[in-house]
Amino acid sequence: MTPRIPMRIDKIEKPDDQPLVEIRNLRTHFFTDDGVVKAVEGVDLDVYPNRTLCILGESGCGKSIMARSILRIVDNPGRIVDGAITYRASDGRTVDLAKARPGSRALRDIRGQDIAMIFQEPMSSLGPITKIGKQITETLLLHRKITKAEAKETAVEMLNKVGIPKPAERFEAYPFELSGGMRQRAMIAMALSCEPRLLIADEPTTALDVTTQAQILDLIAELKDELAMGVMLITHDLGVVAEVAEDVAVMYMGRVVEKGDVYSIFENPQHPYTQALLESVPRIGSQRRRRLPAIRGMVPHPLARPSGCPFRTRCDHAMAGVCDVNVPELIDVDGAQVACFLHQSERAHG
Repeated sequence: MTPRIPMRIDKIEKPDDQPLVEIRNLRTHFFTDDGVVKAVEGVDLDVYPNRTLCILGESGCGKSIMARSILRIVDNPGRIVDGAITYRASDGRTVDLAKARPGSRALRDIRGQDIAMIFQEPMSSLGPITKIGKQITETLLLHRKITKAEAKETAVEMLNKVGIPKPAERFEAYPFELSGGMRQRAMIAMALSCEPRLLIADEPTTALDVTTQAQILDLIAELKDELAMGVMLITHDLGVVAEVAEDVAVMYMGRVVEKGDVYSIFENPQHPYTQALLESVPRIGSQRRRRLPAIRGMVPHPLARPSGCPFRTRCDHAMAGVCDVNVPELIDVDGAQVACFLHQSERAHG
Protein backbone atom coordinates (compact mmCIF):
# COMPACT_ATOMS: atom_id res chain seq x y z
CA MET A 1 0.00 0.00 0.00
CA THR A 2 1.33 3.43 -0.93
CA PRO A 3 2.13 5.47 2.19
CA ARG A 4 0.18 8.61 2.85
CA ILE A 5 2.38 11.69 2.94
CA PRO A 6 0.94 14.55 5.02
CA MET A 7 -0.49 17.22 2.78
CA ARG A 8 -1.09 20.92 3.39
CA ILE A 9 -4.39 20.80 1.47
CA ASP A 10 -7.15 18.38 0.62
CA LYS A 11 -7.94 19.54 -2.90
CA ILE A 12 -6.23 21.35 -5.76
CA GLU A 13 -8.41 23.56 -7.93
CA LYS A 14 -7.90 23.36 -11.68
CA PRO A 15 -6.28 26.47 -13.22
CA ASP A 16 -8.50 29.00 -14.92
CA ASP A 17 -5.72 30.80 -16.78
CA GLN A 18 -4.02 29.75 -19.99
CA PRO A 19 -0.61 28.11 -19.57
CA LEU A 20 2.49 30.30 -19.52
CA VAL A 21 4.34 27.53 -21.33
CA GLU A 22 2.91 24.61 -23.29
CA ILE A 23 5.32 21.79 -24.13
CA ARG A 24 4.12 19.38 -26.79
CA ASN A 25 5.88 16.22 -28.04
CA LEU A 26 9.29 17.62 -27.05
CA ARG A 27 12.21 15.47 -28.15
CA THR A 28 15.80 16.41 -27.31
CA HIS A 29 18.49 14.04 -28.51
CA PHE A 30 22.27 13.91 -28.14
CA PHE A 31 24.16 12.73 -31.22
CA THR A 32 27.31 11.09 -29.89
CA ASP A 33 29.97 8.96 -31.54
CA ASP A 34 28.51 5.91 -29.77
CA GLY A 35 24.93 6.53 -30.84
CA VAL A 36 21.87 8.72 -30.27
CA VAL A 37 20.89 9.42 -26.67
CA LYS A 38 17.17 10.19 -26.46
CA ALA A 39 17.31 12.35 -23.33
CA VAL A 40 13.79 13.75 -23.77
CA GLU A 41 11.36 11.64 -25.75
CA GLY A 42 7.88 13.04 -26.40
CA VAL A 43 7.18 15.18 -23.32
CA ASP A 44 3.87 17.06 -22.96
CA LEU A 45 3.61 19.53 -20.05
CA ASP A 46 1.84 22.77 -19.11
CA VAL A 47 3.12 25.40 -16.67
CA TYR A 48 0.50 27.82 -15.35
CA PRO A 49 0.75 31.27 -13.74
CA ASN A 50 0.82 31.28 -9.94
CA ARG A 51 1.24 27.49 -9.81
CA THR A 52 4.19 25.25 -9.09
CA LEU A 53 4.83 22.22 -11.29
CA CYS A 54 7.24 19.76 -9.66
CA ILE A 55 9.19 17.34 -11.84
CA LEU A 56 10.11 14.05 -10.14
CA GLY A 57 12.31 11.16 -11.16
CA GLU A 58 15.66 9.53 -10.57
CA SER A 59 18.90 11.03 -11.87
CA GLY A 60 19.27 10.42 -15.59
CA CYS A 61 15.55 10.60 -16.38
CA GLY A 62 15.80 13.76 -18.52
CA LYS A 63 14.43 16.33 -16.08
CA SER A 64 17.26 18.85 -16.37
CA ILE A 65 17.61 18.46 -20.16
CA MET A 66 13.88 19.05 -20.54
CA ALA A 67 14.18 22.26 -18.47
CA ARG A 68 17.25 23.42 -20.39
CA SER A 69 15.41 22.80 -23.66
CA ILE A 70 12.87 25.47 -22.69
CA LEU A 71 15.61 28.11 -22.59
CA ARG A 72 17.50 26.59 -25.54
CA ILE A 73 20.67 26.08 -23.53
CA VAL A 74 21.24 22.39 -24.23
CA ASP A 75 24.96 21.78 -24.74
CA ASN A 76 26.34 20.22 -27.90
CA PRO A 77 25.93 17.60 -29.28
CA GLY A 78 22.35 17.85 -28.02
CA ARG A 79 19.53 19.54 -29.90
CA ILE A 80 15.75 19.64 -30.09
CA VAL A 81 14.66 17.36 -32.93
CA ASP A 82 10.89 17.67 -32.64
CA GLY A 83 8.08 19.30 -30.71
CA ALA A 84 6.92 22.76 -29.68
CA ILE A 85 7.57 24.94 -26.61
CA THR A 86 4.96 27.70 -26.76
CA TYR A 87 5.56 30.66 -24.44
CA ARG A 88 2.66 33.06 -23.91
CA ALA A 89 3.97 36.60 -23.27
CA SER A 90 2.27 39.16 -21.04
CA ASP A 91 0.85 40.97 -24.10
CA GLY A 92 -0.82 37.77 -25.31
CA ARG A 93 1.54 36.98 -28.18
CA THR A 94 2.99 33.47 -28.40
CA VAL A 95 6.51 32.38 -29.23
CA ASP A 96 7.59 28.85 -30.11
CA LEU A 97 10.90 28.67 -28.26
CA ALA A 98 11.74 25.34 -29.90
CA LYS A 99 11.80 27.05 -33.29
CA ALA A 100 13.46 30.33 -32.20
CA ARG A 101 16.89 30.87 -33.69
CA PRO A 102 19.62 30.31 -31.08
CA GLY A 103 21.17 33.63 -30.12
CA SER A 104 18.28 35.63 -31.58
CA ARG A 105 17.17 38.87 -29.95
CA ALA A 106 13.70 37.46 -29.26
CA LEU A 107 15.19 34.54 -27.36
CA ARG A 108 17.66 36.73 -25.44
CA ASP A 109 14.85 39.08 -24.37
CA ILE A 110 12.85 36.19 -22.92
CA ARG A 111 15.78 34.37 -21.35
CA GLY A 112 16.64 35.88 -17.96
CA GLN A 113 13.76 38.35 -17.94
CA ASP A 114 10.52 36.48 -18.66
CA ILE A 115 11.96 33.02 -17.97
CA ALA A 116 14.79 32.55 -15.47
CA MET A 117 16.56 29.42 -14.31
CA ILE A 118 18.28 28.40 -11.10
CA PHE A 119 20.89 25.77 -11.89
CA GLN A 120 21.76 22.79 -9.73
CA GLU A 121 25.48 23.62 -9.62
CA PRO A 122 26.19 27.34 -9.04
CA MET A 123 29.82 27.23 -10.20
CA SER A 124 28.65 26.15 -13.66
CA SER A 125 26.56 29.31 -14.10
CA LEU A 126 28.48 31.99 -12.19
CA GLY A 127 31.46 33.64 -13.85
CA PRO A 128 34.51 32.73 -11.74
CA ILE A 129 36.40 36.01 -12.28
CA THR A 130 33.49 38.44 -12.04
CA LYS A 131 32.19 39.80 -8.76
CA ILE A 132 28.83 38.53 -7.59
CA GLY A 133 27.30 41.99 -7.51
CA LYS A 134 28.36 42.81 -11.05
CA GLN A 135 26.84 39.60 -12.38
CA ILE A 136 23.48 40.45 -10.81
CA THR A 137 23.54 44.13 -11.90
CA GLU A 138 24.45 43.15 -15.47
CA THR A 139 21.30 41.06 -15.63
CA LEU A 140 19.22 43.93 -14.25
CA LEU A 141 20.71 46.54 -16.59
CA LEU A 142 20.21 44.25 -19.58
CA HIS A 143 16.51 43.68 -19.00
CA ARG A 144 15.26 46.68 -17.00
CA LYS A 145 15.43 50.42 -17.63
CA ILE A 146 17.16 51.46 -14.41
CA THR A 147 20.36 53.26 -13.42
CA LYS A 148 23.50 51.53 -12.16
CA ALA A 149 22.80 52.85 -8.67
CA GLU A 150 19.27 51.41 -8.74
CA ALA A 151 20.59 48.12 -10.06
CA LYS A 152 23.09 47.90 -7.20
CA GLU A 153 20.40 48.73 -4.65
CA THR A 154 18.14 46.00 -6.07
CA ALA A 155 21.00 43.48 -6.15
CA VAL A 156 21.93 44.11 -2.50
CA GLU A 157 18.25 43.82 -1.54
CA MET A 158 17.95 40.47 -3.32
CA LEU A 159 21.13 39.16 -1.68
CA ASN A 160 19.60 40.09 1.65
CA LYS A 161 16.29 38.41 0.77
CA VAL A 162 17.97 35.09 0.02
CA GLY A 163 19.70 35.13 3.40
CA ILE A 164 23.26 36.21 2.59
CA PRO A 165 24.78 37.97 5.64
CA LYS A 166 26.31 41.41 5.09
CA PRO A 167 24.95 41.62 1.53
CA ALA A 168 26.66 44.95 0.77
CA GLU A 169 30.03 43.33 1.45
CA ARG A 170 29.21 40.12 -0.42
CA PHE A 171 28.21 42.30 -3.40
CA GLU A 172 31.94 42.88 -3.92
CA ALA A 173 32.95 39.23 -3.46
CA TYR A 174 34.05 36.77 -6.16
CA PRO A 175 32.31 33.37 -6.37
CA PHE A 176 35.40 31.52 -5.12
CA GLU A 177 35.30 33.64 -1.94
CA LEU A 178 31.87 32.28 -1.02
CA SER A 179 30.84 28.90 0.33
CA GLY A 180 28.83 26.54 -1.86
CA GLY A 181 25.63 27.49 -0.05
CA MET A 182 26.27 31.21 -0.49
CA ARG A 183 27.02 30.75 -4.19
CA GLN A 184 23.71 28.93 -4.54
CA ARG A 185 21.88 31.77 -2.81
CA ALA A 186 23.63 34.35 -4.98
CA MET A 187 22.50 32.49 -8.10
CA ILE A 188 18.94 32.38 -6.77
CA ALA A 189 19.12 36.15 -6.15
CA MET A 190 20.24 36.65 -9.76
CA ALA A 191 17.40 34.53 -11.15
CA LEU A 192 14.75 36.33 -9.10
CA SER A 193 16.12 39.86 -9.56
CA CYS A 194 14.19 40.57 -12.77
CA GLU A 195 10.93 39.17 -11.35
CA PRO A 196 10.45 36.54 -14.08
CA ARG A 197 7.05 35.28 -15.19
CA LEU A 198 8.37 31.71 -15.13
CA LEU A 199 11.05 30.42 -12.78
CA ILE A 200 12.72 27.09 -13.58
CA ALA A 201 14.49 25.77 -10.49
CA ASP A 202 16.72 22.70 -10.89
CA GLU A 203 17.36 21.37 -7.38
CA PRO A 204 17.67 24.97 -6.11
CA THR A 205 18.26 24.11 -2.45
CA THR A 206 20.61 21.12 -2.79
CA ALA A 207 23.62 22.78 -1.12
CA LEU A 208 21.65 24.61 1.57
CA ASP A 209 20.89 23.76 5.19
CA VAL A 210 17.26 23.10 6.09
CA THR A 211 16.72 26.55 7.61
CA THR A 212 17.96 28.38 4.52
CA GLN A 213 16.10 25.88 2.32
CA ALA A 214 12.84 26.81 4.00
CA GLN A 215 13.68 30.51 3.64
CA ILE A 216 14.36 30.17 -0.10
CA LEU A 217 11.20 28.13 -0.72
CA ASP A 218 9.16 30.70 1.21
CA LEU A 219 10.71 33.51 -0.87
CA ILE A 220 9.87 31.71 -4.13
CA ALA A 221 6.31 31.08 -2.89
CA GLU A 222 5.95 34.73 -1.88
CA LEU A 223 7.10 35.98 -5.28
CA LYS A 224 4.92 33.41 -7.01
CA ASP A 225 1.84 34.83 -5.32
CA GLU A 226 2.95 38.46 -5.67
CA LEU A 227 3.85 38.27 -9.37
CA ALA A 228 1.52 35.41 -10.41
CA MET A 229 4.78 33.68 -11.36
CA GLY A 230 4.78 30.15 -12.70
CA VAL A 231 7.35 27.80 -11.16
CA MET A 232 8.85 24.60 -12.55
CA LEU A 233 10.69 22.89 -9.70
CA ILE A 234 12.94 19.88 -10.29
CA THR A 235 13.59 18.04 -7.05
CA HIS A 236 14.13 14.64 -5.45
CA ASP A 237 12.66 15.81 -2.14
CA LEU A 238 9.10 14.50 -1.91
CA GLY A 239 8.54 16.51 1.27
CA VAL A 240 9.23 19.71 -0.67
CA VAL A 241 6.85 18.56 -3.41
CA ALA A 242 4.06 17.92 -0.89
CA GLU A 243 4.63 21.36 0.60
CA VAL A 244 4.90 23.62 -2.47
CA ALA A 245 3.45 21.90 -5.55
CA GLU A 246 0.07 22.23 -7.18
CA ASP A 247 0.97 20.00 -10.13
CA VAL A 248 3.36 17.03 -10.39
CA ALA A 249 4.92 15.22 -13.35
CA VAL A 250 6.92 12.01 -12.93
CA MET A 251 9.59 11.34 -15.57
CA TYR A 252 11.40 8.14 -16.44
CA MET A 253 13.97 7.80 -19.24
CA GLY A 254 12.90 10.99 -20.97
CA ARG A 255 9.15 10.33 -20.84
CA VAL A 256 6.38 11.53 -18.55
CA VAL A 257 4.90 8.38 -17.01
CA GLU A 258 2.35 10.10 -14.75
CA LYS A 259 1.12 13.65 -14.19
CA GLY A 260 -1.68 15.34 -12.31
CA ASP A 261 -2.35 17.59 -9.34
CA VAL A 262 -0.29 16.92 -6.24
CA TYR A 263 -3.23 15.49 -4.29
CA SER A 264 -4.00 12.89 -6.98
CA ILE A 265 -0.37 11.85 -7.36
CA PHE A 266 0.37 11.51 -3.65
CA GLU A 267 -2.91 10.05 -2.47
CA ASN A 268 -3.66 7.72 -5.37
CA PRO A 269 -0.57 7.07 -7.53
CA GLN A 270 -1.35 4.89 -10.53
CA HIS A 271 1.99 4.15 -12.21
CA PRO A 272 4.22 1.44 -10.66
CA TYR A 273 7.19 3.82 -10.82
CA THR A 274 5.35 6.57 -8.94
CA GLN A 275 4.17 4.06 -6.36
CA ALA A 276 7.73 2.81 -5.87
CA LEU A 277 9.08 6.35 -5.43
CA LEU A 278 6.51 7.11 -2.74
CA GLU A 279 7.02 3.80 -0.97
CA SER A 280 10.73 4.56 -0.58
CA VAL A 281 10.04 7.61 1.59
CA PRO A 282 10.76 7.17 5.33
CA ARG A 283 7.81 8.18 7.50
CA ILE A 284 7.09 8.82 11.13
CA GLY A 285 5.46 5.90 12.92
CA SER A 286 6.95 3.16 10.76
CA GLN A 287 8.43 0.08 12.40
CA ARG A 288 11.95 0.44 13.73
CA ARG A 289 14.74 -1.39 11.90
CA ARG A 290 12.43 -1.93 8.94
CA ARG A 291 14.25 -1.63 5.62
CA LEU A 292 12.74 0.85 3.20
CA PRO A 293 11.49 -0.64 -0.07
CA ALA A 294 13.79 0.04 -3.01
CA ILE A 295 13.21 0.02 -6.74
CA ARG A 296 15.10 -2.98 -8.05
CA GLY A 297 17.79 -2.47 -10.63
CA MET A 298 18.99 0.83 -12.03
CA VAL A 299 17.96 3.28 -14.72
CA PRO A 300 19.16 1.63 -17.97
CA HIS A 301 22.07 3.10 -19.87
CA PRO A 302 20.72 5.71 -22.33
CA LEU A 303 22.28 3.84 -25.25
CA ALA A 304 20.65 0.57 -24.14
CA ARG A 305 17.07 1.77 -23.98
CA PRO A 306 14.63 -1.15 -23.46
CA SER A 307 12.06 -1.87 -26.12
CA GLY A 308 8.45 -1.04 -25.32
CA CYS A 309 7.80 0.53 -21.92
CA PRO A 310 11.12 1.93 -20.61
CA PHE A 311 10.27 0.94 -17.00
CA ARG A 312 9.41 -2.69 -17.78
CA THR A 313 12.88 -4.05 -16.83
CA ARG A 314 12.34 -2.87 -13.24
CA CYS A 315 8.57 -3.31 -12.98
CA ASP A 316 7.03 -6.15 -10.97
CA HIS A 317 3.86 -5.94 -13.08
CA ALA A 318 5.44 -6.12 -16.56
CA MET A 319 3.45 -8.25 -19.01
CA ALA A 320 5.35 -10.31 -21.56
CA GLY A 321 4.26 -9.67 -25.12
CA VAL A 322 2.76 -6.32 -24.16
CA CYS A 323 5.10 -4.12 -22.15
CA ASP A 324 8.17 -5.27 -24.11
CA VAL A 325 6.53 -4.59 -27.47
CA ASN A 326 4.48 -1.39 -27.21
CA VAL A 327 5.10 2.04 -25.68
CA PRO A 328 2.18 3.08 -23.42
CA GLU A 329 0.53 6.44 -24.02
CA LEU A 330 -0.78 8.81 -21.37
CA ILE A 331 -4.46 8.20 -20.61
CA ASP A 332 -6.80 9.70 -18.01
CA VAL A 333 -7.08 7.61 -14.83
CA ASP A 334 -8.79 8.88 -11.67
CA GLY A 335 -7.91 12.55 -12.15
CA ALA A 336 -4.37 11.97 -13.39
CA GLN A 337 -2.73 10.93 -16.65
CA VAL A 338 -0.82 7.65 -16.62
CA ALA A 339 1.30 5.82 -19.20
CA CYS A 340 0.94 2.19 -18.18
CA PHE A 341 -0.66 -0.88 -19.78
CA LEU A 342 -2.15 -1.88 -16.43
CA HIS A 343 -4.71 0.84 -17.14
CA GLN A 344 -5.03 0.11 -20.85
CA SER A 345 -6.57 -3.37 -20.73
CA GLU A 346 -8.20 -3.14 -24.15
CA ARG A 347 -4.93 -2.31 -25.88
CA ALA A 348 -2.94 -4.69 -23.70
CA HIS A 349 -5.09 -7.66 -24.69
CA GLY A 350 -6.13 -6.49 -28.13
